[in-house]
Amino acid sequence: MLRVYLAGKVAVEDGDELVPETRFPGPQGRLVFAILAWERARSISLPELADLVWDGEPPNAWEAALRALVSKLRTALGERARIEHAFGCYQLRLPADAWVDVEACDAAVHDAETALRAGDRETAMGSALVANAIAGRPFLAGDASAWSDRKREHLRRTRMRALEVRGRVALASGDPAGAATDAEALLDLDPYRESACALLMQSHVAAGNPAHALTAYERLRTRLEEDLGTQPSAATEAVFLDVLRAGNR
Repeated sequence: MLRVYLAGKVAVEDGDELVPETRFPGPQGRLVFAILAWERARSISLPELADLVWDGEPPNAWEAALRALVSKLRTALGERARIEHAFGCYQLRLPADAWVDVEACDAAVHDAETALRAGDRETAMGSALVANAIAGRPFLAGDASAWSDRKREHLRRTRMRALEVRGRVALASGDPAGAATDAEALLDLDPYRESACALLMQSHVAAGNPAHALTAYERLRTRLEEDLGTQPSAATEAVFLDVLRAGNR
């Protein structure tokens, strides 16, 4: 199976053959490949690709420069990962059974959430672990393009979804410490994520620490009020009331 890695070190693995990112034609060549690989379901026009690679400011001779990058990429990639050119567009063609890490990541987090809703904790945890492992890797380190930033944000949100599933499974499985760890990781990624605060409160209550749960709620309430001028949602308030009842038992 041909495997494409975009998160972490960019690479293409085809059996015993490995094309590491050091064989790509520099940072721009790496970016061109990443764009074509992530967007492989569609063809991309040369002007659009140039706009993405040079972040809206392509050089005067951008077409020649882009063709040179693609030519060098084709040489590095070999025959099974083909960059096709037709009607003024480029598209990456991979074997039908090819595996692309960011696609696997999206599929895994979807499977994790579906399994959690169905009560299948084992599948939910396994898929969440896969999604978190991929989404947690750095993406195109050193590249400051708007396209890369959008994809980093996509991976950040995907990782949060995976952490939430993992935390919910841990809580339901009698591991409140593990659930609290994932909730804290979620709040590090998004301090205003109310579902993460709710998970953290529930984890502390399950561990017999309702006072810690109250502290978590107050921290969220203060952040929302001071930073966003809002209050916790009704769902978060309901969890907070459950915490108060637990503390009064």
